[in-house]
Amino acid sequence: MPVHIVRLGSPRRPGEGLRPGTVRRPPRGVPKAEFASRDFYDVWQPLLSPSQALVHQAQTAEDEKAWQAFKRKFKAEMNQPAASQLLDLLAALSHHTSLAVGCYCEEEAHCHRSVLRELLAMRGAEVI
Repeated sequence: MPVHIVRLGSPRRPGEGLRPGTVRRPPRGVPKAEFASRDFYDVWQPLLSPSQALVHQAQTAEDEKAWQAFKRKFKAEMNQPAASQLLDLLAALSHHTSLAVGCYCEEEAHCHRSVLRELLAMRGAEVI
């Protein structure tokens, strides 16, 4: 069963499964009770989002060199024990159930979820 990489707030696809939200902040103006019904996320996992400083760095990355610097730093954050263990868990779960890991960014190529895709695949997760 795969891990889908999605944009939070987008309509759920059939078979997508549980949607962990890997974002630093909950969606603005949305009551907590409506996060899942509005297709944001089922469980909040801010541990798998970049630190606030790195969020800013990613948002202001204007060229490939700046983006690569963000990726290096974010991967270092994801190598910390708690985040690494959570990635291991998601990778293992991908062999038993469907999951959909996501973020709000419109373009995956310049979003931390593209890095999560790489890190999950490196851990043996089945990623779509």
